[in-house]
Amino acid sequence: MLRFVAILWGVCCALYATAQEKFTLSGYVRDSLSGETLIGATVSVNGNGKNIASNQFGFYSITLPRGTYMVVATFAGYEMQPLTISLDRNIEQNFYLPAKPVLQEVIVSARRRDGNVTSAQMGKIDLSINQVKSVPVLLGETDLLKTLQLLPGVRNAGEGNTGMYVRGGGPDQNLILLDDAIVYNTGHLFGFFSIFNSDAIKNISLVKGGMQAQYGGRLSSVLDVAMKEGNLNKFEVEGGIGAIASRLSVQGPVKKNRSSFIVSGRRTYIDLLMKPFISEKSDFYGSGYYFYDLNAKVNYIFSEKDRLYLSGYFGRDVFTYRNARRAFRADIPWGNTTATLRWNHVFNRKLFANTTVVYNDYAFSFGAAQNDFNIKLSSGIHDWSAKTDFDLYASPQHKLRFGAAFTHHTFTPNILSGNQGDNQFFPDNEMRKYAGETGIYLQNDWEVSKRIKVNAGLRYSRFVQLGPYKIFSNDINGNKNDSISYGTNKPVKTYYGFEPRFTIRYAIDNETSLKAAVTRNLQYIHLVSNSGSTLPTDLWVPSTYRVKPQISWQYAAGLFKNFSNNMLETSVELYYKRMDNQIEYREGYTPSLKDPEEDFVFGKGWSYGTELFINKTRGKLTGWIGYTLSWTWRQFDTLNGGIRFPSKYDRRHDLSVVGTYQLNKKWKFSAVFVYGSGNAVSLPERFYVIGGVFTQEYSKINQYRLAPYHRMDLSATLTPGTKPKQKWQQSWVFSIYNVYSRLNPYFIYFSQDGNPYNGSLTMKTQQVSLFPIIPAVTWNFKF
Repeated sequence: MLRFVAILWGVCCALYATAQEKFTLSGYVRDSLSGETLIGATVSVNGNGKNIASNQFGFYSITLPRGTYMVVATFAGYEMQPLTISLDRNIEQNFYLPAKPVLQEVIVSARRRDGNVTSAQMGKIDLSINQVKSVPVLLGETDLLKTLQLLPGVRNAGEGNTGMYVRGGGPDQNLILLDDAIVYNTGHLFGFFSIFNSDAIKNISLVKGGMQAQYGGRLSSVLDVAMKEGNLNKFEVEGGIGAIASRLSVQGPVKKNRSSFIVSGRRTYIDLLMKPFISEKSDFYGSGYYFYDLNAKVNYIFSEKDRLYLSGYFGRDVFTYRNARRAFRADIPWGNTTATLRWNHVFNRKLFANTTVVYNDYAFSFGAAQNDFNIKLSSGIHDWSAKTDFDLYASPQHKLRFGAAFTHHTFTPNILSGNQGDNQFFPDNEMRKYAGETGIYLQNDWEVSKRIKVNAGLRYSRFVQLGPYKIFSNDINGNKNDSISYGTNKPVKTYYGFEPRFTIRYAIDNETSLKAAVTRNLQYIHLVSNSGSTLPTDLWVPSTYRVKPQISWQYAAGLFKNFSNNMLETSVELYYKRMDNQIEYREGYTPSLKDPEEDFVFGKGWSYGTELFINKTRGKLTGWIGYTLSWTWRQFDTLNGGIRFPSKYDRRHDLSVVGTYQLNKKWKFSAVFVYGSGNAVSLPERFYVIGGVFTQEYSKINQYRLAPYHRMDLSATLTPGTKPKQKWQQSWVFSIYNVYSRLNPYFIYFSQDGNPYNGSLTMKTQQVSLFPIIPAVTWNFKF
């Protein structure tokens, strides 16, 4: 590793030295009204053909020969800002961009309009919060994960669910970050809503192919979500009242132009609405369910070289059940807690650094009591992380990024405790596991020529299972008879490997390019799940002496073509992904409190397909069409007789059509249509009565398909007219989910009719559907 660091530093110094005779223009790109930095804004040099994108903190740097240049800063949804600059010395220049009027342009993405063609990055999609808020959703509750599910290559976990599968990967194969903190469970209401409050979100980036070297630990995708920083210039209050939840956000300066904050909260009131309708004599009196979120962030600008951020998220789902007749009660809370401390430092005009310390915790708890008997079951994952990332703008042709990260994991698959009266019991089933995960990387964005651009990166990762831990040996009856003990922080098992990332773009002309990418990823932690959704009972487990890390190779190629001055974007991408050390439960598995590793089986998987994307970015009518044709397979020696089978993430056809029409200043209309092939399922094929016990024989794994899924959603947004200097703004969102009330299959089961002992037994297939047509109204306000 020391040799790797020495080579990295030597390359950086050599590239830096070649640019000493030139001058550097650097600074930040910001929103002119709020002072928020703009991520991915483009600073272009007219007449030179050079441009650079601002990083995730809005910083840019470009080095040019001495001369006078017209420099233009642009960002989708903002007026461009041109400046004439005489570059005869190093210059620090900030750009403050004003937002465009609403009717001048309806924004779909927050990036360069031709970025899909000119960038070497593959499979990356940036969405603006405005577009997310325009898409009609279930019960009118804006949800960025459900919007992402409408993109090609991304499919949902089921009706109304926020679970996300990317190019045949499972839900645990997505790296989901909120201000650099990993989010381990993204679902509220058992997965039907996500934890992301759109009022607190600034930027959303999804990378599903050609993952950059700074990201690691997952096989399929990266979803990087950045929270707002708070208005540096004035106080703002915004919120909304919807069908199931209300939101309120407050932001403003702590010290004008120097420090700002934002606090955003959301809570459901299902429990409050239902309480008056539950009789005191009911078995459910006193029961309830609700969830809430709290996002907070504060930052301080010490100078143009130093800025400090402190942000956090706290969210909980709380389910309670009370049965007074049986003196039984249950409490089931679960949720995420994250905290991120970040320090930005500009060493010089070419070197930018971000150092981050992160705490995150996901916890699930089940507590039940009857009379004097109490029991509690807990599980979760707890992390401390530290990392540092450097952006080196070595020359106009080379932008380097390098850094290192370390995470200490604590995994708690199950902890059971309880008491009856004065008698307490703590069974020996705690099974806590500890691990350390390290990563170091180097990436070079290299503009080889006007036609060829390359992103080349290398990541080295290392994962160590740590003590205290015991490895047991068993006798022929499966009983534990001996063990090897490891002390605290003693290495138990170590895995490591290199993860190369390479993407190349060849520009055919200004509006057309070809791209290809290859990436290798290692994943050291795994989600144990019997379902496809983000349920709170899902368990995260580490790689151990028994469980190997997942490994994938992904290959992708695509044609990207824009039309009508980049108003219409089109792309076709092909991909193939191979995945090793995939994990499933053994046949006949039933949930228990023993170590889940004992019920794992291991195999391989592969996925391949084609993605078509047509995106209209400007005009009164905007939106996109996304279509995916794909296959996803799994194969395990001990499952399905060793024969390959379709994964539960397999969906042959996936179509989404999204449109938004801005009629005038007051009215905006949106529509969504989705169609997908039915999910793969295993079903019972034969039924027997053996020894008086009713028995069923199942088909091969995922041999059958449910009926195809399709629905249409509509919404209309009314923004009443405001006077020129009026501070109060409001809007009404009217939405209809599942307009033609399609009863899509959620799952099917078999019901019995008759008597199996006299031969009159018949079995009937029953379909369960969740959501018929559902109208909703949401009132939003801002002042």
